[in-house]
Amino acid sequence: MSAATAPDGMVAGLDLLQRALDYTRAALGTITCADVDRPTPCTGWSLADLLAHMEDALDAFAEAADGAVGLSSAAPTPLETRVQALQLKACALLTAWLRADQPNVDVGGRPLPVDAIARIAALEIAVHGWDVRQATGHAEPLPEPLAAALLPSALQIALAGDDRFAPPLPVDVEAPAGVHVLALLGRRG
Repeated sequence: MSAATAPDGMVAGLDLLQRALDYTRAALGTITCADVDRPTPCTGWSLADLLAHMEDALDAFAEAADGAVGLSSAAPTPLETRVQALQLKACALLTAWLRADQPNVDVGGRPLPVDAIARIAALEIAVHGWDVRQATGHAEPLPEPLAAALLPSALQIALAGDDRFAPPLPVDVEAPAGVHVLALLGRRG
């Protein structure tokens, strides 16, 4: 897809999605078998639970590239192959969005602009990549340029009271963008 044929706003959304996928693919590479039962920043979730959620989310975001998302969950992938499946799905996700040609995505009967979906996908993917790094003991902050680009979407989700994430936490106004993104989604960066 070229910039001339991409739906409005999609080129910027794809760039953000690519950066989030790169960060999270590196985070997935830190996982060992010993990590699976470790707790994550997602209250009550083990790393195995988070990986299952990430797999469902990647499936849904890939499905969105075709213009609609069904709000259902697939059967979980066996734990032994989950990380490999996530890495393959992360690669396939960007390819799916490169083929996308619809200006909107139907999400449960509600049309949303493709750029909004790409930005939400990037936010969820990057933040869960950060969660993986916390759980595996390989903490690394969200890269500041990525975090700055994710901040408007994180603020939008926090203001909407979206219950898919924990309630926002207070943060020093001078904190880096990555700390703000995480705090808006209920995490201490």
